[in-house]
Amino acid sequence: MENIYSTHKIKINLIQLMKKLILLSVAVLIVLSGCFSTPAREVTNICNLLDEKVSWYRAAKASEEKWKVPMHLQLAIIYQESHFASNAKPPRNKIFGIIPGARPTDSFGYTQAKKATWDWYQLKTGNKTAKRDNFTDAMDFVGWYANQSALRSKISKTDAYRQYLAYHEGHGGYNKKSYEGKAWLIDIAKKVESKSNTYKRQLSQCREQLDSNRVWTLF
Repeated sequence: MENIYSTHKIKINLIQLMKKLILLSVAVLIVLSGCFSTPAREVTNICNLLDEKVSWYRAAKASEEKWKVPMHLQLAIIYQESHFASNAKPPRNKIFGIIPGARPTDSFGYTQAKKATWDWYQLKTGNKTAKRDNFTDAMDFVGWYANQSALRSKISKTDAYRQYLAYHEGHGGYNKKSYEGKAWLIDIAKKVESKSNTYKRQLSQCREQLDSNRVWTLF
């Protein structure tokens, strides 16, 4: 009887140990997944960010050359949408003002593009593996969308103010002037325009340095 009891006790201990190991593994995976996401950040100087994130400069330059949309305009839109956070999502609605509810949309990632809009981008560009939390794909998306705004809404590719209004309202909404009467949106579009101008001035002082930064060729 004593041997049976001891064996049973050992089995219980092994099961408990396995459970702890499983929980530990899950915790490690959660921590590691967080390490691969890019947190939101305040970017007062775009040169410092692109010098640090050399692969981002490569992506920004590639999108600019491909879609003929200034990178400072594209970067200003991404800053407004996510503050360069890869896993950004809209804040949850509040039930009774305190209880977290559902999110208002399925917007996600650097660009805060909705899934339907992202699917449209993938279909039109053939970039079927593009992901909303990938910076290179995000830059290409913003450049593509600005190009669509030029084609569909006759907006200059250098007009950050109107480009953002079309980005937020959609081309159909912009063409119908759905932004009129939305003072809050007008204010945001003006902020994007101001940020775009700031990034333009800063980039004019550091692009030569960024172009000569040989480290970025390794990424």
